[in-house]
This record gives sequence, C-alpha cells and structure tokens, in this order.
Amino acid sequence: MDWPIAEVARMSGVTARTLRHYDEIGLLPPARIGSNGHRYYEEHQLLLLQQILVLRALDVGLPEIGRVLADRVDTVEALRGHHLRLLAERDRLDALAATVSRTIAELEQSRKDGIAMTAINRPENLFEGVQPSRYEENLRDFPGLAEEAGRRAAAMTPAEVETGQRERTALMILLAEHMAAGTPADAGPVQTEIQAQYRALATLHPVSAEEFRAIGRSCVDNEQWCAAYEAIAPGLASYQRDAIAVYADARLT
Repeated sequence: MDWPIAEVARMSGVTARTLRHYDEIGLLPPARIGSNGHRYYEEHQLLLLQQILVLRALDVGLPEIGRVLADRVDTVEALRGHHLRLLAERDRLDALAATVSRTIAELEQSRKDGIAMTAINRPENLFEGVQPSRYEENLRDFPGLAEEAGRRAAAMTPAEVETGQRERTALMILLAEHMAAGTPADAGPVQTEIQAQYRALATLHPVSAEEFRAIGRSCVDNEQWCAAYEAIAPGLASYQRDAIAVYADARLT
C-alpha cells in the first residue's frame, strides 16, 4: 500500500513542500512517482520519515540525519537508539523544569519573607539539570572582561561562586517575568535590569557601547549562554539581546 504526498503530509504534520525538499536533497525519496507526477510513499518511507522527525526534534541537523540514515542501521535498532535519546532528553528537560519551578518558588518566598536571594537554602539545587561552563570562560571573546572575571573567580570560595551563579540566574528569571508579562524590551523596568547588568560588568572592566551590544548578541550566538537563557524561558536570549541593544543605543552612545 502507498500514500500520496498530500496524505503523508496530513498524517505527519509535515508540509508537502518540506517532503519535496527532503526528496530533492536525497534524504527521503518517495517510493515512486506516479504518471501524474505526484510522489507516493510506502511503509518504509513512513518509518524513515518518523526517524527524521525524531532526530529533528532532538535538534539534529539535516546533514547529520542524512549520515545516520546512510548507515542503513536496522530500523528496530535505530528506533531503540532514538528512544534512548528521547528518554535522556525527557529526563534533562524534567530536571530543568523542576529546577526553574523551584527557583521561582524560592524567589517568591524570599520576596514574601523579605529574605535576600543569598539566604536561600541548598543553592546547589539551582543547577540540577544544568551544566554550564564557567561564567568567565564564556567571556573569552571579551579579553579584558574575561581576564578580570577569571582573576576574581580564582580568588572566590566555592560558596561565593555558587552565590554569583545563583544571582545571575535570579536576574535572568526577573527578566523572563518581564518578557512573560509582555513588557517591551525598551520599557523602563526592563532597562533598569539591563542597567544593573551593565554596571556589574563595568566593575570588572570598562565596557564600550559596541562591546555591550556584542555581549547582547552573544546571548543568542553563544551556544552555552543561549541554552542557559532558553532553559529559563523560550525566547529569553533574544529578549535580553534586544534589551541590551536598546540600552547601548540610548545610554552608551
């Protein structure tokens, strides 16, 4: 039995245009092309499409998917491998969700009780499911800042490092709250948060308008920074970048 491209698109949720693209790049040729020029797919192609969509959901690029499919691994074995990756991703996302949920609850409680963030118990809980590199390592594109951040980090105790990480995450959550409320990136409350970030950086090393804009762009372009922001709230990395650009244009030029 085979299915026309329109039916495959309906079943899979993938557009016919995407299916044609997969054919054009050799990723998913149809089983046959009818005399009417329409593409038709059989069960084998549907199984391949499922693998493609699973790998795309895991953020695997099309070239890498092509290499995986070209290895011609047994379908059942391939699905077992995809299943394990999905379970691992589920566990990671569950841990991230629990971490962010717990942080929000602790922030709300700290505000209610008038307790500073640094007084929250078990700060290590803040980082379950998250494995970021050291903050100063992500400043490597900004030598002056990276050098001073590294020097200060070397002099810190583990507790002080944890406190700094926690406070940075708290600021990210505050920014996410503004974003969730629909507050524009150029609004006063958001710009106040960005000003606090700028002043913190400026205590390490003078930061020009262009450098601050570049740091904003790194929130999206730097894979580790972007992942940290997106773990808090999807779209937060771009929101931070845009807010920094506004601040640099209005206050630093």
